Amino acid sequence: MKILPRNYIRYKGVNSFFTGLTVGAVFTIYSVLDPSIFSLGGIVLAFGMLAVAKFYEKILNLRTFYRISLFVEWVMLGLVVWYLAMPYGYATALLVYAGYQLTFLFGSYLVRAETLFLNRKRILSWLDMAKQAGYLAGMLVSWLFYKAMERVWQIHDHAEQVYTLHWLLLVTEILIIGLLFRSFKRAKGRTA
Repeated sequence: MKILPRNYIRYKGVNSFFTGLTVGAVFTIYSVLDPSIFSLGGIVLAFGMLAVAKFYEKILNLRTFYRISLFVEWVMLGLVVWYLAMPYGYATALLVYAGYQLTFLFGSYLVRAETLFLNRKRILSWLDMAKQAGYLAGMLVSWLFYKAMERVWQIHDHAEQVYTLHWLLLVTEILIIGLLFRSFKRAKGRTA
């Protein structure tokens, strides 16, 4: 398996755009959760990250990196679809929080693996610039989206705004998965 740096940088830029889009949404989604949930979630996350780090020697390879990256993106797609399909409430907020925590579990691993597999300074520089540009663009688009919802469509209910934003998140996440597929190739030249 081989990583294609240009495609991977595009993937991470759009991935960060998705993250930027979600910044305001999670506060609305999580508003029904008790603050103690976040403490408990943080504890579980820390133990989970310790467990992942313990297995670095076995999982810091390109094939596992690809599979974990794909798993994280499928989880995100599932959360977006769930949010669009199910009524908003405590159970949905808890599921979204748990799903995000599950993806965060692999955060350190994914950053370490990127550094190992894209180990040229110039590529890492482009990668980090793409991430920051994508994140900034996502926050700007979400801000413009919320303002348009209020001023153009007269939608002031935050839950309805966040629900509508999830349609954009759905399209973005599908694009992200497509870009991830194009970021890796099998040794024989087939797309992974």
